[in-house]
Amino acid sequence: HPRQRWGAPAPRATPERSRRFAIASVERILRGSAASRPMNPHFNLGDWIVILAYLGGIVGLGVWFGKDQRNTRDYFLGSRNIPWWGIGVSIVAAETSALTIIGVPAIAYGGNILFIQMIVGYVIARIILAVVMVPHYLSGEIYSPYQLLETHLGRGPRRLAGAFFLFLETMAAGVRVFVACIPIRLLLGEQVCSLGGLVDPILGAILIFVGLSLLYTYIGGVKAVIWTDAVQFGLFLAGGIFALCYIPTLVDGGWSGAMGKAAEAGKLVWLNTSFTFSAPFNIWMGVIGGTVMVLSTHGAEQLIVQRVLACGSIADGRKALGLSAVLIFPLFLIFLLVGVLLWVYYQGHPFQIPLPEGRPGIKSFDFVFPIFMMTEVPHILKGFLIVAILSAAMSSISSAITSLASVSTMDFIRQMVQGRDEAYFLRFSKNSTVFWAGMLVITAWLTREVTFVLNAAFSLRGLTSGALLGGLMLALFGRSVGPRATMVGMTTSLIVMNLIYWPPNTPVLKDWWMQTFGAEVFWPWFTLIGTVVTLGVAWAMKLLWPQRPVPAAIVTGGM
Repeated sequence: HPRQRWGAPAPRATPERSRRFAIASVERILRGSAASRPMNPHFNLGDWIVILAYLGGIVGLGVWFGKDQRNTRDYFLGSRNIPWWGIGVSIVAAETSALTIIGVPAIAYGGNILFIQMIVGYVIARIILAVVMVPHYLSGEIYSPYQLLETHLGRGPRRLAGAFFLFLETMAAGVRVFVACIPIRLLLGEQVCSLGGLVDPILGAILIFVGLSLLYTYIGGVKAVIWTDAVQFGLFLAGGIFALCYIPTLVDGGWSGAMGKAAEAGKLVWLNTSFTFSAPFNIWMGVIGGTVMVLSTHGAEQLIVQRVLACGSIADGRKALGLSAVLIFPLFLIFLLVGVLLWVYYQGHPFQIPLPEGRPGIKSFDFVFPIFMMTEVPHILKGFLIVAILSAAMSSISSAITSLASVSTMDFIRQMVQGRDEAYFLRFSKNSTVFWAGMLVITAWLTREVTFVLNAAFSLRGLTSGALLGGLMLALFGRSVGPRATMVGMTTSLIVMNLIYWPPNTPVLKDWWMQTFGAEVFWPWFTLIGTVVTLGVAWAMKLLWPQRPVPAAIVTGGM
C-alpha cells in the first residue's frame, strides 16, 4: 500500500470489525456518557507527546516573549518594537481559525474551489489599507481605530463603535469557540475533553483552549499573542503543505492522476463571472464584496488593526500588510486543494469513521479532514496535523481576548477613570483579559443549543462591519456630517443588517423571506451593504438635520 512509504499506520482488525468499532466510537464521542470512555483510540503515545509538547511549548513561548510588561503601551502595543514580518504573519494567523483549517477543505470537498475568488478581494483590500489607512494609524500613537472617530467627530461615535465591536466580537468569537470545539472533541476524545468525566466534553474543550490561550495572553499581552501567532501560522501552513504532498501518494496516478480526476468532476472550477447577491461565490463577490469586507475587518475592527498599531513606523505597517497579502492567497489555495484531494481519495476508499451528521454551525463535510487525519496519517505525523488545528483555534481565541481587552480598557475605562497611574491601568488590562475569556466561555456554552445563532458563526461580524467601516470613512473623509449623523448612520446600518440577515435564517420567517425575495443575501455582500447604509443615512441626516462639525481633537497619550 502506498502509505507504507510514509510509515506504519495504526493497525486495524477485519473491515467489518473496524466498521462496527468506528461507528460505536463516533456514537460514544458524539452522544454518550464521558465517564467510562477511553482516550482517542486512533492516537498512540507519540501523537500525545507531540500534542502536549505543542501546548506546553506555545504557552511557555508566549510567557517568555511577553515578559517585562510595565504599562499599557507595552501590553497593548508591544512597545511598538516588534519586527514587521512577525506582525505580518500574525495578521494572517489571527484571521485563520480552526474552522478555516477544516472548513475551507470542506468547501472544496463538497463543491469546487470557487471560494478562491474571495481571496482576490482580500489581497486588494490590504493594498488599499497599506496606502491609505496606515498613515492615519501610525502618524501618532493610538490604541484602536475607534480613537480616530473621537479625533475627528467626538467621543460619542468612538464609544458607539467600541460598543459595536465589544458586543458582536464577543458573540462571534464565542460562537466560533463552540463550533471549533466540536471537531476538537472528536480529535482529542471524550476522556480528555471531559477532564476525566468531570464536565461535559464540549465545555471541557472550551475551558481547555480558552484557559491555555488566556494564560499567555494575560501575562504577555499583544507581544505574546503576535509571536505565538507567528509560530502557530508556521504550524498550520506546514500541516497544509504536508497534506497537499501526502494525499496524492495514496491515490492511483499520484498528483497528476488526482488532479485529472478532480478536473473531470468539475472540482477545479475557480471562476464564476455571473453577478448575484446570493450563493454561489462569483468574481464580483470577491473583487467588490471581499475587498470592502476586508477593508472593514483589517481596517476598522480591532482584532486585526491592533497588530498594525504595534508597528514601529508607517513603512513597517505597510510592509506587514503587504506580507499578509502575499501569504493569504497561497494559504487558502493550499487548503482548497487539500479538500479537492480528499474528495479524490475518498472516491476510492471508505471512511474508517462514518461522517457525523451536520449540526448547527458545522456541516458534515467539515469532519472530513479531521477524520482523514485520525485514520489515514501515520502516527507522529498525525500528531503534528492535529496540532495544526489546535494552533489555529488558540490563535483566534487569544486574538479575540486581547482585542476585547484593549477596546474595553483604552476606549472606555481609561477615559472614565481619572487620576490613576499606569500601574492601575496595567492591572486592569490584565484583569480584563480574564473577564473577556470568561465571557467567551459563557457565550460559547449558552449558544450551544441556539441553532439560528450557531449557524451565524461566520456572519455575525457582518452585522456591524459596515457600520464600523462607514463610521471610520466619515471620520477621516467626511467629518463635516458631524457626530450625530454618523451615529444615526451607524445605528441604522446595524438595524438594516439584522433585518437582512435574521429573517431568512430564522425558521419562523424563512419561508416568507424566500417567497418574497427568492434567496438570502450571501455574507460577502454584508459589509458593502452596511457601509452604503451608514454613509447614505449619515449624509441624509446632514441635509435634513445639520450639525456644526466638531473641531479635530488632539490625540495624546493613547487616551
